[in-house]
Amino acid sequence: MKFLTSATLILLSFQQASSLSSPAVDASVASKVNGARGLGGSDLIVSEACLGTMTFGVQNNQEEAFEQLDYARSQGVNFIDTAELYPVPLTAPDWRAGATEEIIGNYLHKIGKAQRDELVIASKICGYFPNSPVASVRTVPPTEPFPEGRLDEKSVKLACDASLRRLQTDHVDLMQLHWPDRYIPVFGQSEFKHDNIRPNSIAIEETASALKDLIEEGKIRYIGLSNESTFGVCEWVKATEKLGIRDRLVSIQNSYSLLDRRFDGELAEACSHYNIGLLPWSILAGGLLSGKYRKGETPSSKSRFVKYPEYMSRWSPSTASPYTLNAVDEYAEIAEKAGMSSTELAIAFTRTRRFISDNGSTILGATTMEQLKELFAPFDGSDAKLDDDLLQAINNVHMKCRDPSCSL
Repeated sequence: MKFLTSATLILLSFQQASSLSSPAVDASVASKVNGARGLGGSDLIVSEACLGTMTFGVQNNQEEAFEQLDYARSQGVNFIDTAELYPVPLTAPDWRAGATEEIIGNYLHKIGKAQRDELVIASKICGYFPNSPVASVRTVPPTEPFPEGRLDEKSVKLACDASLRRLQTDHVDLMQLHWPDRYIPVFGQSEFKHDNIRPNSIAIEETASALKDLIEEGKIRYIGLSNESTFGVCEWVKATEKLGIRDRLVSIQNSYSLLDRRFDGELAEACSHYNIGLLPWSILAGGLLSGKYRKGETPSSKSRFVKYPEYMSRWSPSTASPYTLNAVDEYAEIAEKAGMSSTELAIAFTRTRRFISDNGSTILGATTMEQLKELFAPFDGSDAKLDDDLLQAINNVHMKCRDPSCSL
C-alpha cells in the first residue's frame, strides 16, 4: 500500500498549523493512515475513505461487519461513521435503533483500547423526530410511549451517553447532528416551504451549549453537522464562536454525488470560508450509480433496492424519475468511453472535489466484501484525476437536468 511521502506530510502540517491555530499533523499518526488529512481545520487525522456502517444489523450481521471493519483497517482506513438511528431502512422487519452502534461497540471491545484509540469514531444524534423509537432507546429501559426526538440540552446529553454505552467507549471523536431540530428541506427535498416552519424549534445555541459541556467532560472531541443548509452552517459558526468552541466545529455530512450536486454552490463557499470539510453520503446514490440496476443487468437478491424497493425512492430504480435514470445511463456511457466502471467514475468525481480532497473524507458502505473491495480499490494512495474533457462531459449531463433525483 502506498502511504504519504514526507513532503506531503510537511505540506499537511503547514496547512494545519495555518488553520484556526490547530496543531500540526502528527507524522506518526499520518504514516499509518491512507490519504491522511486533517478533518476541517482540526488536528483530527482521518483517512481519505471513511467506512459507512448503516447496513450493520440489517443487511450485515456482526460477523460480516467485523470482516468489513478488519478489511478497512488493513487498507489504512481509520475513520468509521455510524449513528444512533442505524441501521437502515427503518422499515426492515429486524430494524432496531442502536443495533449498528452495538456491533461496532463489540468490535471495539474485541480489539482493545489501544487499537480503538487509533480509530476515529463518528456518530450522529437525530434531529426533530416525533414519536421517536430512536429517542426511546436513549434510556435503559427504553422510554414508553415513544418520546419526541429533539436537540434540547437533555436530549443531546442522553443521546451521547447512550451512544457511548452501545459503542463501549469513553468518547466519540466526532459527534454530528444528523439533521436539524428546525424545519429544513432534507433527504432530497429542494424547496423551502414556509408553512412547514416549526415555531418552537430548539435554538442552535442550546444544542451547541450541550455539546460544549460534553466536550469539557471528555465525552466528545469534535462537532459535525449533517443535512444542513448554508444558513445553518453560518448560525452554527456564530453559536460556537460565542461559546468559545469554534475550533471544535469541523465537518458537515450532506448528500453529494453525480446525481445530487447541491453542495457545489453556497454551501461549498461557506464551508471553504469556515474550514469545514465535507463527508459526502450516498456518493453512489444508494447503489444506483454503480450501474447494476440498469436495463439488462441483474442485481443480486441481496441488493438494497431489490430487498427494499421503497427505500430511498428518489434513487430506487422502480420509482426514480426518468431524468434520474437517463442521467445514470449517460454517466455509464461516459465511464465506458473513459475505460472506467460506473462506480470508478462516481468515486473519482467526488474524490476530486476540493471540499472533500482538502479536508473531508468520502464515506463508503457495502453489503458484501466484493463490493467493499471494489469501492476501496481507488483509495490506494494514488491521486484521483479527471481530465478537462471528462469533467466537461460530466458537466454536460448535469446541465441537462441539474440534481434530477431531488424533488420540490
